[in-house]
Amino acid sequence: MNIFAEFSARVIKIVQALDLRTESGEPVDTARVAVELPRDVSHGDLATNAAMVLSKAVGENPRLLGERFAAQLAKDADVSEASVAGPGFVNIRLGDGFWQARLADMLATGTDYGRSTIGAGRKINVEYVSANPTGPMHVGHCRGAVVGDALSNLLAFAGSEVTKEYYINDAGAQIGVLAQSAFLRYREALGETIGEIPPGLYPGDYLVPVGRMLADTYGRELLDKPEDEAIALIADKTIDAMMDMIREDLAALNVHHDVFFSERTLHAENAKQIRSAISDLTLKGHVYKGKLPPPKGQKPEDWEDREQTLFRSTEVGDDIDRPLVKSDGAYTYFAADVAYLKDKYVRGFDQLVYILGADHGGYVKRLEALARAVTDGKVELTVLLCQLVRLLRAGEPVKMSKRSGEFITLRDVVDEVGRDAIRFMMLYRKNGEPLDFDFAKVTEQSKDNPVFYVQYASARCYSVFRQAKEQMGLERPDRATLAKDTALLTDAGEIQLIRKLAEYPRMIESAAVALEPHRVAFYLYDLASSFHAHWNRGTDNPDLRFVRVNEPTLTIARLGLVQAVSDVLTSGLAIVGADAPEELR
Repeated sequence: MNIFAEFSARVIKIVQALDLRTESGEPVDTARVAVELPRDVSHGDLATNAAMVLSKAVGENPRLLGERFAAQLAKDADVSEASVAGPGFVNIRLGDGFWQARLADMLATGTDYGRSTIGAGRKINVEYVSANPTGPMHVGHCRGAVVGDALSNLLAFAGSEVTKEYYINDAGAQIGVLAQSAFLRYREALGETIGEIPPGLYPGDYLVPVGRMLADTYGRELLDKPEDEAIALIADKTIDAMMDMIREDLAALNVHHDVFFSERTLHAENAKQIRSAISDLTLKGHVYKGKLPPPKGQKPEDWEDREQTLFRSTEVGDDIDRPLVKSDGAYTYFAADVAYLKDKYVRGFDQLVYILGADHGGYVKRLEALARAVTDGKVELTVLLCQLVRLLRAGEPVKMSKRSGEFITLRDVVDEVGRDAIRFMMLYRKNGEPLDFDFAKVTEQSKDNPVFYVQYASARCYSVFRQAKEQMGLERPDRATLAKDTALLTDAGEIQLIRKLAEYPRMIESAAVALEPHRVAFYLYDLASSFHAHWNRGTDNPDLRFVRVNEPTLTIARLGLVQAVSDVLTSGLAIVGADAPEELR
């Protein structure tokens, strides 16, 4: 149950029962009526703005209207108190029986608690990572990979049908550079002395195994072929090798895509898909022949001082019109974007989400404009930008450069600190804010390390059940047994913990709607903090401990609370992409 949605519905029923109407006699619009957490939790469990947002329409003083709502809410069997605060907010305090019943509901649902139907089967494509296949994944790719993957998990948990997609940038000049670089390593594997890698090529050692693979497969055969033929073959083999390495790197981070879409397929058959997509835009009146004015400041790569084929993107929300064909007749990179977006549209997606690096901020308006033109506004497109990650070691910056080959790979980081630490910490800041990632801090075992603190809460939950078995011979009870006597949980700390668990469904829905997976990490930390705080109270007061050897019925009820905490930690960590450990070593 989403208690906020439930009580919003109850408040709206009160509005209807009071027959509130506008001065013209129409029923009031309740769209803005909401139930939220009160600003001060000491005021109650919930608060509604109903009187505030309806008072003007019905011509009543908001505080007096609030008194009418409070009087009706006080009649609700689940409400122990309803009062008006400030200019008209109505604070609601719920009885212990309501929270005890919610715990029973949570136990019946298990790790599916919080799962929502708000997505209503909506088909969503989330494209993330999409790094050029010119080398291994480096830590700069890590944040987008985690944000995209966790967002996909979140949207699926909220009821959407999600496709995780990787766009392989395997066309363009960088692929020629990659093939030339691999050709050097091939010659090296055949025994040639190649010396220092020429400027402009990829010098990283990660191409050495590719060179050996080419030598083992072809011997000296490639040296006897025409250079363009040899380079084309090497490009194919090297891309395959790079993508195998990228998939392995992503798998180490627990990132798995459903679709790997090759840009080269768009250029196949004389760029058939690109031509078709541009033709569609032309028929809709979005393409014309014209000349772009010189841009202010630095000129973009696709600007040319000539008449050319342009996408009329300014009419659908972009800043400037976009070139589609270069002076040599080749299609621009943006033309491939047109065909790719059309391909997604044809596949039937209702919403498209792009996870891009902060350096791609200039792509946001053009992609949004393109979606409006290609889909006639039928498909929602959202671009999420991930700000830079500053990699630190004990507070000192770690420098990296993909071009020089002297960079920290994603696999290096996974091997050193573990995937769970990376995934949680990459979500422990909103994607639009810069993030510091310090190797030392993410491995320390303290409250200041969020992933440790959350996973420690999971391990403590399991330890409670081990303790019950050791001290009482109590095997783990089934869920029905755990939920049988929740009415025994009357301590303020126990009720507060149930309240925190009850926030989970609403958090899931709001995070999914806002496309903000970091909210899951924040919530898990808060839940862990509440659980640890209650644990510590039991350390000071034996009566509050989860296991009471001489009170088996109370112990089982408290084990039910522990099980619910464990379920939500397991569920939330699965969305993050991390494990909920039974013990920490």
